[in-house]
Amino acid sequence: MSLSAAVLPAAGSSPSPSPTAPAVPSLQDAQESATNAAGWVEENWSTWLAIGLRVLLIMVIAAVLRVVVRRAITKLIDRMNRRAGTGASTALSGLLVNAERRRQRSEAIGSVLRSVASFLILGTAALMVLGTFQINLAPLLASAGVAGVAIGFGARNLVTDFLSGVFMILEDQYGVGDSIDAGVASGEVIEVGLRVTKLRGDNGEIWYVRNGEVKRIGNLSQGWSTAGVDVTVRSDEDLDKVKESIAAVGERMSKEEPWNEMLWGPIEVLGLDSVLLDSMVVRVSAKTMPGKALTVERELRWRIKRAFDAADIQIVGGPEIPGQTAAAADPTAGVAAPSAYASTVSPQSIAASPIPPTSTTK
Repeated sequence: MSLSAAVLPAAGSSPSPSPTAPAVPSLQDAQESATNAAGWVEENWSTWLAIGLRVLLIMVIAAVLRVVVRRAITKLIDRMNRRAGTGASTALSGLLVNAERRRQRSEAIGSVLRSVASFLILGTAALMVLGTFQINLAPLLASAGVAGVAIGFGARNLVTDFLSGVFMILEDQYGVGDSIDAGVASGEVIEVGLRVTKLRGDNGEIWYVRNGEVKRIGNLSQGWSTAGVDVTVRSDEDLDKVKESIAAVGERMSKEEPWNEMLWGPIEVLGLDSVLLDSMVVRVSAKTMPGKALTVERELRWRIKRAFDAADIQIVGGPEIPGQTAAAADPTAGVAAPSAYASTVSPQSIAASPIPPTSTTK
């Protein structure tokens, strides 16, 4: 028997499988797998269908509820604006709250309410969907709580600014067009935000003031303003004449446009503010439209000066009245008289001169 015949396998015997070759599934194995999958689907299709329908129902209800709530908030804000615009005090409301201010305030309030409603509705829906899949929400809620606390401590200034802006808008402390003194800056409000308020200063600069930094606010555009003018006259002027001239100026000014709209009350002479030896100060006051006090004061000074010039009333600091000018001073009045010691031959100078020493001879 040769070596090659010994190596060849015996006739009729099957070759042994290789240890690394993958096992090929048979037809019977495939049938068993398909049968198991069909049985699993048949057993669980109702459960998955119920879960899918529940998730779909939750999302549909959340979407519909969100749309309804947002529309209700929008209609509520619009109704509040119409009621504020057609209230009992229509004139005062129109002066205190202009259209731009009402629009920005309503947009800010509506935006905040809509954002809060959307967050609550969608957040609740997301938690309900996760609960439908049998997910334990306790660790998730605990982690969210810890993360919220950490973010709150890290961004406390941002949270403070946001909350201050919300309460400022809800309480209507100031709005667009108001002149305010916020402590850190003052000027006219040109934009109101939930975090930052934008002011236009007296020199044209723009101030960005964080709402959380404002500790006190002085609103110069709500209610009314007071125009005060101090008139300084000589102490020997006739007070009745001065009062009559100012009263005539106030009466004419209150009947002319546009001053009759800016003046909300009569121009009053309050009396003497101070009395000195050579002058006295007369205080004049008037209630004006908000933000128009400076304009009224300038016009009032102009008219009082012209009325005093016509009535020959002297204002302290004005030109001298003819005939009452002081006499010209003698130019030699401040020069001292010549001294007797200026001449070397005068008796005083000779008497004051030292005695020369005498020489002695031996």
